Amino acid sequence: MILRFQNGWVAQPGGAVGAADIAVADGVITAVSAAGSARADAVIDLEGGWLLPGFVDTQVNGGGGILFNDHVDVESIAAIGAAHVRFGTTAFLPTLISDTAEQIAAALTAVDHAIDAGVPGVIGIHIEGPFINEVKRGIHEAHRIRKLDAETLALLTAPRRGKVMLTLAPELCDDEDIRTLVAHDVIVSAGHSDATYDEAQRAIAAGLSGFTHLFNAMSPLHHRDPGAVGAAFDSDCYCGLIVDDVHLHPAVVRLAVKAKGVDRLMLVTDAMPSVGTDDSEFTLQGKRIAVKDGVCIFEDGTLAGTHLDMASALRKTVEVTGLSVPEAATMASATPAAFLSLSASHGAIAPGRRADFVWLDKALAPRETWIGGASVTDTASAFVQAAQ
Repeated sequence: MILRFQNGWVAQPGGAVGAADIAVADGVITAVSAAGSARADAVIDLEGGWLLPGFVDTQVNGGGGILFNDHVDVESIAAIGAAHVRFGTTAFLPTLISDTAEQIAAALTAVDHAIDAGVPGVIGIHIEGPFINEVKRGIHEAHRIRKLDAETLALLTAPRRGKVMLTLAPELCDDEDIRTLVAHDVIVSAGHSDATYDEAQRAIAAGLSGFTHLFNAMSPLHHRDPGAVGAAFDSDCYCGLIVDDVHLHPAVVRLAVKAKGVDRLMLVTDAMPSVGTDDSEFTLQGKRIAVKDGVCIFEDGTLAGTHLDMASALRKTVEVTGLSVPEAATMASATPAAFLSLSASHGAIAPGRRADFVWLDKALAPRETWIGGASVTDTASAFVQAAQ
């Protein structure tokens, strides 16, 4: 099948072109060539917009009215994926915030089953807590927080069908545990942490490779006490950023881009169940969270994730940084794919990669998404079929 995209911009690793023919077989791009080089099976007029690699989101708590913590099953994962694919997310990690050992086990099993069932876009799981620092817990429940124990370590390091990402507070975790996790292909990220610069650097030396929602819920940069943020800047680690006009001041986003570059920064949504709905509130582990003006907030003023989608995150990033669309798209696709060691299959419109892409219009609003070369209309049916 050959898809021709024209009258816009097609982002490729070597630069954007005005039109291209993309050949797809078995969900994978087999060739990208100049438009008109072969007979096209479908022609898509981009109307001056952009065709970008599908977005890879490493932090998705929920969507479509579903919170993953409350519904750790294949059907709910499919519903969350269906809510986000409309906004260009073609690969994601369902994210479980601090919960019991039993719920962690159930979530890991549910994601394995979702991958086996062929739920589109599911590439693994993100366990965010409960091995975090109470002083930086944010909306996480204090009574859930605990130290990483041998039983849970064994659970997290067991073979899985997809990627496993774990957010923890490195100052409360043994370096040897980090080495064990990394040796078993668990991607370890620092978050909800009050680590000193030295504590964070020791964890990096042990194999920690990421920082979850940089700046938020972590020890800040001070000129005599660099903290976790300083360690993130002074390393090659990947860093997630929530760009929603609330979690970070625009100047901070610009500073992060200057300090780390687009090849080490990842756009994340930290999305809650309200994404993809018109809901004005939801319940998070017994707490009523209001959704007002696009902000998810508890009654005491604590931010509780976001009402953000990846297309909006990219658009806001372009607005506040002045980055080009392809540069911002790198933060939404190629960089998270690299963080997850999935660059061979995700993150670019190029031969050998999955045929996952998103069409954004001139205003960078989502128009259509493809997963494995199938449009979102067809893919929506695939979500339902996989969950049945």
